[in-house]
Amino acid sequence: MRPAVKNLILFTVILASVVAFSVYRTFFFPNVGVGSGGGVLHIISGAGFDEVVDSLKSGRLIINEKSFRLAAKARKYTEVIRPGRYLIEEGMSNYRLINMLRAGMQEPVRITFNNVRTIHEFAGRIGRQIEADSAVLVQFLEDESNYSSDGFRKETVMAVFIPDTYEVYWNITPRGFYQRMLREYNGFWNDERRARAGARNLTPVEVSIIASIVDDEVAKEDEKPRIAGVYLNRLRTGMPLQACPTIKFALNDFTITRVLNEHMLVDSPYNTYKYRGLPPGPVRFPTISGLDAVLNAEKHEYLYFSAKADFSGYHNFSRTLAEHNRYAAEYHRELNRRGIYR
Repeated sequence: MRPAVKNLILFTVILASVVAFSVYRTFFFPNVGVGSGGGVLHIISGAGFDEVVDSLKSGRLIINEKSFRLAAKARKYTEVIRPGRYLIEEGMSNYRLINMLRAGMQEPVRITFNNVRTIHEFAGRIGRQIEADSAVLVQFLEDESNYSSDGFRKETVMAVFIPDTYEVYWNITPRGFYQRMLREYNGFWNDERRARAGARNLTPVEVSIIASIVDDEVAKEDEKPRIAGVYLNRLRTGMPLQACPTIKFALNDFTITRVLNEHMLVDSPYNTYKYRGLPPGPVRFPTISGLDAVLNAEKHEYLYFSAKADFSGYHNFSRTLAEHNRYAAEYHRELNRRGIYR
């Protein structure tokens, strides 16, 4: 074999080796350097490939932009951008990274909400944890046509959202989030709980309304079933609920610590001092413990309760108005002594 031919073969082999190594390095060498803690990439809905690259660069998630672009083009990732929240691991190659992004293998977020009083407060909490902002969530929840077919109104839809911790995808839509919470709601309201509600002549939504009042009224968890029993007794006898939490909700003022006669004059269907029966909807997002307290309410003859004057968070319970007034007077004297007038 002539030397020129040998040299050509050798050059071709070397060139092929260089090309093969370059391709291998582009696809399979580590191209993520985010530190031992890893990193998170958020791809917003409607984002294009250049926006993905910008997010990777701004988050310092990739080492070599050029190699990522080459690998992405070869794998046709530029044509299939999937929004979401992705966990980027230290040492990932372009091949692994692009496969994950192409497949939409995003990491779910754990959302938590509790101690929430209003739709706007709820939307603010959730809007900080998923892609949809609070304004979009409020808009969805204030439009009854989004859920009226499920049997809810604007006043009662908060019953669907039972405070807890849930896993959802970051880019879930408001409708998708509502539907997810509706599945959780229907799972909570199994046959056994629905039967308990029915035994008290209550619907699940009515249980939620009472539970929301109990949750707001009670500082001590072990008192919830007893206070739930008081409200059920009032409903059964036709007595107004006279629940202070409904006044705060009607006034949209949750700083009130002492409900006064002037507060009770508010003309609102939520004013349970003025109107008998249940208010139109929950006065906060009812907790699981509140719901179960109503379903497992104590059976007793108490119609009244008043906070104890020792400020322990517990209550004195009474069967008669005269006995209740004595306890209430003790508590009011202590409020005055402490300078609490509102």
